[in-house]
Amino acid sequence: MLLLENTIQPYAWGSVSSIPTLLGLPATGKPQAELWIGAHPAAPSKVDGRSLESVIADAPEACLGAQVLQGFGPRLPFLLKVLAAARPLSLQAHPSLARAKEGFAKEEAAHVPRDAGHRNYKDPNHKPELICALTEFRALCGFRERARSLELFHELRVPALAPFLNQLERDGLAAFFGAVMTAPNRAELATQVAEACSSRPVARFAAECTNAVALAKEYPNDVGLVGALLLNLVTLKPGQALALGAGNLHAYLEGTGVELMASSDNVLRGGLTPKHVDVPELLGVLDFVDGPAKILEPSSGPEAVWLTPFPDFRLSRLQVKGEAVVERLGPDIVLCVEGRLTVNGQLLERGQAGFSRFDEGPLRFDGAGVVFRATVNAPRA
Repeated sequence: MLLLENTIQPYAWGSVSSIPTLLGLPATGKPQAELWIGAHPAAPSKVDGRSLESVIADAPEACLGAQVLQGFGPRLPFLLKVLAAARPLSLQAHPSLARAKEGFAKEEAAHVPRDAGHRNYKDPNHKPELICALTEFRALCGFRERARSLELFHELRVPALAPFLNQLERDGLAAFFGAVMTAPNRAELATQVAEACSSRPVARFAAECTNAVALAKEYPNDVGLVGALLLNLVTLKPGQALALGAGNLHAYLEGTGVELMASSDNVLRGGLTPKHVDVPELLGVLDFVDGPAKILEPSSGPEAVWLTPFPDFRLSRLQVKGEAVVERLGPDIVLCVEGRLTVNGQLLERGQAGFSRFDEGPLRFDGAGVVFRATVNAPRA
């Protein structure tokens, strides 16, 4: 196993303490939002000063295994992160694989710099993801049942929103969301909705109204607030998770979690952010299926797995006491979050992570600790 040096992303919404505490480092007083562990070219982990991306490129079959190499090409298919949010993230969704390839090709042909702030597609990959709570974790995830959203908006009695409600009832979520998010009076819509949530909150939706007021303080006059009120408000307990496929409109609000995703940085934003917003492109990728958010519980047993349909990645947690041997599906990244143990002879302490080449054979643990294991689910057909 190769010990990894990982990059911290200092996004403005990040916690000043969560990631330093995990790493055993003093807080700098500045936000530390995400710890990236993987081989994404934007911020690859390093092995003795070399990028993990180049380490894999030197020996792709040995690092990845023949099946993963055939299914995904000569790259690590997944990206592991520790995400620590003290403030809400943007209202966002991620594209399908086909849409990502198409969008990336168009922006490449148009010579849009890959690091340009207005670029939508940083790479040609999709970005399904899984967030597993380390602390209590609050999020907006997927569209709430349309009938319940109608109840909420009717009872809020927002004058500027009234002309749109027949559209929500008659034509559905897609038509309503598109009309509101592109309305000429969208700042007025946001202001009136925030005022209604503050002055006459709906008792059955008290938590949603409270959240809307908080979002309005962060992002005044942002119509993304109305979009946020259409979504399921979820609070995860430690160990619970959410799986988000292509087109799932969501926003993480607060908390620390382990996040695993396909290796991509493609984000399409609809609001609640100072970053680039592209509502027409977002509308083209959204999944408007409504219903409650599905909270995932881990499987039982010595290796607890959060099951998803995504072939690119698989997340599990092991509580190690003494010796343990785990068979391989492909390349592995192991992150230690508690204790101290060795993995294939490499010592990992709290906050440290290592990469295991597929040709190392089974993962052999020795010690006492809790680790998260990131690997592939299955080779892509």
